[in-house]
Parts: sequence; structure tokens; C-alpha cells
Amino acid sequence: MPRIARKYSEIKVYHIIIRGIDKQNIFIEECDKYKFIDIIKETKGKYNYEIYVYCLMDNHVHLVIYDKEQKISKIMQSIQISYAIYFNFKYDRIGHLFQDRFFSSKVETREYLKMVCRYIHQNPQKAGIAKVDQYKWSSYKEYIGRNKIINNQVVLSVFSENSKEAIEEFVKFHNIDSDANKEEEIENIIKYELSRKMTDNEIRKHICELLNIENIYEILRYNNEIRNEKIEKLKCFKNASISQLSRVTGINRKIIERVIKK
Repeated sequence: MPRIARKYSEIKVYHIIIRGIDKQNIFIEECDKYKFIDIIKETKGKYNYEIYVYCLMDNHVHLVIYDKEQKISKIMQSIQISYAIYFNFKYDRIGHLFQDRFFSSKVETREYLKMVCRYIHQNPQKAGIAKVDQYKWSSYKEYIGRNKIINNQVVLSVFSENSKEAIEEFVKFHNIDSDANKEEEIENIIKYELSRKMTDNEIRKHICELLNIENIYEILRYNNEIRNEKIEKLKCFKNASISQLSRVTGINRKIIERVIKK
């Protein structure tokens, strides 16, 4: 089946995710993350793009890129090839390092940019690794301190035209754990995750994020009308079977099937 062509953003801003193949780590030592940052610096000069947000996790990377010349595929290809050559040589391995195509989501509005920024910076905290302001390998610190590789002016201007107020609002916004309006971003993440088959635990995690609930079984306490509204949102889990959704939620498969296919 031919690949679907990427959709380009009118304002040339994208949320990018790259992952290790089979969920393997792409960073083994701290110096690997330094190397990845160096590669970004090199490709920025070559392809004339800017980084607004980034976060390096052990097995995946989030980036928000302003692609001035609509070369997003070449940019990512250059980054991935350069880093894979380094990684394979250092760790004496062969074969693919990254999971197939990178995920890209268009960022078209100021509100969406804010949500993506917070979602990315909160990754380490949600993974139980470190608090947002204590994680070394994200751009958060570059918004409240010294810049290294990012252009922080665009995102800060979304919060306020006054630089001091912008930083204060930026920090305050990142201390908010959840927001009903972030469903659009979470659905985009889920679409990417579902390019592979997810485990029950992974689906539970994403359903809780999507529905803004702490425990998956909270769904069972809703009345039928509200429960069905929640089930309708599970349509984005296209690669998950009705049986799997029933298993992870505890809802009868016939009810899920009826609501989703309605």
C-alpha cells in the first residue's frame, strides 16, 4: 500500500515524534543525548529551521519545529541517519534504529502550540522520572533560563508580550496537570501509537489521558448517557479490537460495539 503523503502546515510548525524500533532505547548514556543535540545544531544550520520545544526520553524524542523552507522530511531524515550511524558504530550494532516513519502533527493555532509545549515538557514527570522543572533533557529550562538550541520567543509571546509576565504565565501553565482542551493533542499521540499494536496497559494509560480520569474503571460509574459519550471517544483506537477495549475498560463488548458503530 502506498504511503499517505504528509500534510504540510500553513504556518510551517510541526510536532514531531521519533521512537526507537520495538520501543528499544535510543539513548544509553548521557553522552548520547549530547550527541543528538549536536546533530540538531548541525542540521539547523544546513536546513534553516528552528526548534521551539524538545524533550529527549530514553526511547523517544519530541520536537516542535518551525520548518521555514518546507523540508521537514529531509530535516528528520538527516537527523535520524546521522544519529543512527553514530549509535550503531558506538554500540557495534547493525540495522534500523528508529521506528519506521516519524510522526508529525501540524500545529496551526496558538492554543494548540501551548498544549503541545506542555504535553512535551510534562513527559518526564508523567513517566515518573523527574519534575518538569528538574528534567535536564528538555527545553523547559531554556524558557526560564539561558537559550541553547531553541527559539523561545514565539511560544513565550503566546503567553504575554511582556517577557517577564510571559515566563511567569509559562511556568504557571506547566504546573497545570490536565486540561479538557488537550484531547485533540492526546488523540494525535494515540493515532501515532496505534500504528503498532498496543498492550492493554498502554491502552488503559491513553484512555485515562483522553478521558481525563485517574482510574480506567471510573467509566463504569457513569450513567448510560455519559458512559456512551465516553465510549464514542474511543473511536480513535482504530487498531484496537472491540474485545480489547472491552477487556481494558470492563464494559460489555456489545455495548462498545453498538456505540462505536452507531
